[in-house]
Amino acid sequence: MRASIRSLCLALALTAGLVGVLAACTGQPDRSASEPPVVGAHDITAKDLQFSPTAVQVPRGTTVVWRFDDGAVSHDVKADGFSSPIQKQGSFSHRFDQTGTFEYHCSLHANMTGRVVVTD
Repeated sequence: MRASIRSLCLALALTAGLVGVLAACTGQPDRSASEPPVVGAHDITAKDLQFSPTAVQVPRGTTVVWRFDDGAVSHDVKADGFSSPIQKQGSFSHRFDQTGTFEYHCSLHANMTGRVVVTD
C-alpha cells in the first residue's frame, strides 16, 4: 500500500513539475507591465524562469546588475541599447545614464520580461 501511495505522489509531483515548466515556458503572464517598480533596487535575479523584481526604479547614473542563478537554465538580458551574453551563472551590469523606461527580456524565454525606470 505504501509503495503505491509513494508512486502516486511521485507521479503527481512529476506531472505538477512538468506543468509548471510548460507554463513558465509558454503561458506565464507578463508581470513586468502591471507591477509597480521597486524603488531603489538595482539588483535583479534571473531565477525560476523569471526576473525578480520584474520592475525597478533607479536614479540616472545607477548601474543595474542582473544575476543569473537558475541552475542549469541559461538566460540573457536583451534591450534596445544593451545586451548580455547567454549564461547560466554570473552577472551582467548596465549603467543607465538617461532617464526613461527601459524594457528588457530574455531571448530564450518569451515570458521573461522586465523594466527599468530611470528618473532624475
